[in-house]
Amino acid sequence: MSRLFICWFTAVFCVAWAAPAAAIESGIDLAEVWRVVQAQQAQIDALTEALEATKTELEATKSKTAITQEQLIATADYVEEVQAAAQSSAGGVSIGGYGELHYNNLNAEDASLDLNEFDFHRFVTFFDYEFNDRWRFFSEVEIEHSLVKDTDDGSNGGEVEIEQAYIEADLNATHYARTGLFLLPVGILNETHEPPTFYGVERNDVENVIIPSTWWEAGIAAGGRYRNGLSWDFAVHSGLEMPTSGSSAYRVRSGRQKVSHATGNDLAYSLRLKYTGVPGLELAGTLHRQTDASQVDSDGLDAGTLVELHGIFNRGPFSLRTLWAQWNFDGPGIELAGVDEQSGWYVEPSWRVDTDHGDWGFYTRFEDLKGARTRDRFDQWEFGINYWPTDGVVFKFDYRDRKHDLASDAGRDFHGIDLGVGYQF
Repeated sequence: MSRLFICWFTAVFCVAWAAPAAAIESGIDLAEVWRVVQAQQAQIDALTEALEATKTELEATKSKTAITQEQLIATADYVEEVQAAAQSSAGGVSIGGYGELHYNNLNAEDASLDLNEFDFHRFVTFFDYEFNDRWRFFSEVEIEHSLVKDTDDGSNGGEVEIEQAYIEADLNATHYARTGLFLLPVGILNETHEPPTFYGVERNDVENVIIPSTWWEAGIAAGGRYRNGLSWDFAVHSGLEMPTSGSSAYRVRSGRQKVSHATGNDLAYSLRLKYTGVPGLELAGTLHRQTDASQVDSDGLDAGTLVELHGIFNRGPFSLRTLWAQWNFDGPGIELAGVDEQSGWYVEPSWRVDTDHGDWGFYTRFEDLKGARTRDRFDQWEFGINYWPTDGVVFKFDYRDRKHDLASDAGRDFHGIDLGVGYQF
């Protein structure tokens, strides 16, 4: 456009310059020529104004473009900051937990053994972190009985415990490996024991006396999960350190070291096989072996082997759980005490009803135990109700009736009720 304007302006200038001479020679009217020149000048002025307007518009557009670029750059920076913050703060972190408050009102044959108390039995928090899609960390910290205090005065004190703290990695799509402090793959409740997941205020006694839930050890583990419903878990880990004298002699639960300066003279091994290939059905069994259950030579207690089998069947509102577990110990001391075989089993049918205002569950359970202590040899009937107003919250009521095997422990026989509230998130 600028070249065309220059050419046009030069032509007009030449015409205007030459016009007077040509007009004199040809006798053309100079006034008419002057009017033509003024008309051309008006056009030039109009074009000049248009060019100035165009220039102004171009400058404004350039300025807007610069602002837009700055905004885009700032937006991109902000997005990167948000993504970085999300990765650093949320980056696979998950927090959860559970807790339960109990009220027990039990009337024993020996009135001095009656129990009437409130207890915030457990307060647990989970902290987990995923480093990437293969590597992750799990942890569980628990406070039992609401507080921790010096128990030299004979009163009951609580505990602070780390029940899980391990690193896990996916070896491939079906296999994993982990190391650290983890729950052993045995029974129904040991790995899944949050209050909304089971019936009854108190956990069943078989998975307390025979299987010392909650039971955790330190070591390494691996496992596989397959599409046909088969799975396996194998762990090499720290073991029990069972006492061989005193009131808790040969008691399995008293042998838990909880990975606190745990004696490591004798390792233990746990293998579980599980089948869940049929919807609503779980069948599993665990074999646990330790070559010296006391970790002390020549003390009368040698090898211990635990065999556990359980089944879970769910069909509509109906559910059935059953479990059997047995320890077999070697050693002259434990055989002489007559507790080289310790076992227990239970069966628990239940019925869960879904309503507009939550779920109601009704159950009954029968247990039979043969533990090391005479007080741990009994059978017990229990029935009760669970109410879940929403997912993760449960209210519980149950009635228990316990009868001990030996007449010497008849004073410990009791019946009574339990109330509880629990949560999980």
